[in-house]
Amino acid sequence: MKAELLKRYEQDIVGVLGCFDRVVVTGALTEVAYPDALAGVLHRQGIRCFELGQFAEPLRLRIRDNALAQAQAAGVTVQYLAKSKGVRREALIEQVLAVRGQPPGLVPVLSVMESCTTFKPWHDKTTGRSGLKLAPGKCATDYFYLIDEELGLMYVRVPTWLPCRLQIYFNAHHWLARQLQREGIALRMEDNAFVECADWQRGQELAQSFAVARWEQKFHELAARFCPVVEKFTRGYHWSVRQVEYALDVVFAKRERLTPLYEPLSREAVLTVRVSDRARFWDKRFSPEAQAGSDFKTLVAGTRIKHVLGRQSLKMYDKGRVLRIEATSNDITFFRHHRKVVSRQGREEYKLAALKKSIYSLTDVVGILAAVCRRSLDFLGTLADDTAARHDLDRISRSVRDEQHRPWRGFNLFLQQDLQVLLAVLRGEFLIHGLSNRRLRAVLPDKTAGQLARILRRLRHHGLLKKVGGTYRYYLSELGRRLLLAARRLTDHVILPALQPQPA
Repeated sequence: MKAELLKRYEQDIVGVLGCFDRVVVTGALTEVAYPDALAGVLHRQGIRCFELGQFAEPLRLRIRDNALAQAQAAGVTVQYLAKSKGVRREALIEQVLAVRGQPPGLVPVLSVMESCTTFKPWHDKTTGRSGLKLAPGKCATDYFYLIDEELGLMYVRVPTWLPCRLQIYFNAHHWLARQLQREGIALRMEDNAFVECADWQRGQELAQSFAVARWEQKFHELAARFCPVVEKFTRGYHWSVRQVEYALDVVFAKRERLTPLYEPLSREAVLTVRVSDRARFWDKRFSPEAQAGSDFKTLVAGTRIKHVLGRQSLKMYDKGRVLRIEATSNDITFFRHHRKVVSRQGREEYKLAALKKSIYSLTDVVGILAAVCRRSLDFLGTLADDTAARHDLDRISRSVRDEQHRPWRGFNLFLQQDLQVLLAVLRGEFLIHGLSNRRLRAVLPDKTAGQLARILRRLRHHGLLKKVGGTYRYYLSELGRRLLLAARRLTDHVILPALQPQPA
């Protein structure tokens, strides 16, 4: 069913598109991914655990030499960063791209010393046993930024020490842009959002038709290119999902149409969305033990609202004329679906189980995250929207001109003269038989007939009164009724209580 928010602003919306945004995958060399596996490799080569360096050092040198060779072949440099904390790598790349342009190829390689999980030998004097264990450490890490012909701007993170766990980042919006261009569909992007597309429906079809097998092949190609030690291990890399984002973009024709909508929506979303609502977005039951929270930030491009539930988050942005609902999962095992499960005894059965972290789970994740965004959008459609009320208030506050271009000033609810007139018009005896100059004069004896005639014309020109044809009677319009009730509440519940003397 179409979201209420989309129906309400259908005339202002030019397109809706849902697509994966940020995708981060990790690659593990299965033959040396965990301590026992590496210990087995060392044992077969006659290397003791405490001689791990003899095995790992040649691999480190091979990775370092390859990085220099790749940079030299591409005509770029390897930039060594003394520290990674407080340094925005993306800002450095943007500076380079501003000069280099966007043709496919390698962008400068960044090398930095970073924390990593590595192997550490251990020995138990009591039992005399030795082995390896995972422990925190540091190693030189290379970031290969490149513009790929298929995936767009991306990077491959290559640690130079075992277990050489790779990390690959790309933005699926850039991938989708290339798919549309191949089909000759005109488009325009601002940052990582589509603001124009000749065929939104086809764009959505392409966004849903990604081929994980093709992406996996691309990852293997990148691993062979930037981490050549993979050729020493016959089983190669196994790829899993580290982080995935899905963005649902509602594109407005003009930014001016989104701004008055987003302000009340963001305010209501911060104040109204409860923890139980967040759990419902993710199709989960609320648990008091779950880590949940919300925050609101003002960014350079706009404002952002973020709701967190465990390792999942749901954000809302205003990106120019794009309203973005973005669901992020840092652990896709949070989701459950029916799949084949193989027990340790080898017994197979289909049952409800957590998603695997394999990249092939992306075909299930895309539907799950799309549903999360849709539920959030549906919820936003139920929130109070005062955009129309703001428009009405602005309308009656401004001066208007009649057929002879004569100005009639607006109404100020805080001006005593205007408020007195508005409250008089709202009196109950006028609701049945209407009001007239003569009847209004009995309520406002300090006004002359000429003054009241001008007041009635002023109310009519602002759309607050409507005249009964062939008579001198007037009735409140729908706008007038809403405004005058607001004036009554403003007087009774705000102004008068505020003016009461406070007790000492």
